[in-house]
Amino acid sequence: MLRTDKERIVEELARQLEAAETLIVADYRGLTNKQLEALRDELLEHGARFRVVKNTLTRRAAELAGAEALLVLLEGPTAIAFIESGGDPAAVAKALAATARATNVLALRGGILEGRTLSGAEVAELATLPPADVLRGQLLGAIVAPVTQLAALLAAPLQDLRGLLEARIEQLEARGEAAAATPEDPGAADAARSDGDGEAQATQEPEPKGNEEERDGD
Repeated sequence: MLRTDKERIVEELARQLEAAETLIVADYRGLTNKQLEALRDELLEHGARFRVVKNTLTRRAAELAGAEALLVLLEGPTAIAFIESGGDPAAVAKALAATARATNVLALRGGILEGRTLSGAEVAELATLPPADVLRGQLLGAIVAPVTQLAALLAAPLQDLRGLLEARIEQLEARGEAAAATPEDPGAADAARSDGDGEAQATQEPEPKGNEEERDGD
């Protein structure tokens, strides 16, 4: 391979490593070309590009991209599943694990999940998770359920308060309508005040004269 070709491959690998937040490394030793092509097609459906790489070039690319965590996984024949943005890591791991069981030759070596290094066992555990859309539905259900319950708890007292306010408003409006229906007669009011003054004067007892004399004596 020419030097310029090696440099081009290293730069291309470095760009892939920088773009892929998640990748899975496998030992493909023993797979036929037909099996590799079938696996590539399946992984592509889940948003991953499966690529056989040379360890010497991949090490240089990893150092160039700042992906040093990948270096410990580069031992023996290596293939990398680069999971693109929007890809399904669980589905990719599941497809690789299924191929490993079916062929008894593919081995899950490890990977990197959003910057965190995974062992081969952890990749196998990742393969047991439901697909991404199912996980999203479960997560959404777990979030929405408590919110719905909280909304129901808050809604009941607010509805009661609203009913009380509406009843009070109707009561005040009814009082206002009653007052407007019976306007006050000015003449009757004056007569009532006159009668009240007369009654107050009639009930007022005259002061005994003896008291006046006692005050004069003082």
